Amino acid sequence: MTDSAPDHDRLRALEDAGFPLHSLSPEQREVLQDLSAQELTLLLDLKQRLDAGEPEVQAHSEIAGGALF
Repeated sequence: MTDSAPDHDRLRALEDAGFPLHSLSPEQREVLQDLSAQELTLLLDLKQRLDAGEPEVQAHSEIAGGALF
């Protein structure tokens, strides 16, 4: 994605990655629309890594009652 990509493409990429854009305010969506290509790539990478760690965190939460997290 380039910096000249349309704003809706940035939001579509975030939505496709599982970001709950419907729950954000218009002002928050505007911030996301204005992300640079590098910022978007970083945010998508972070989301992917967090999602990859999710089952382990959920398992700990269920076992320890969330006391550690």
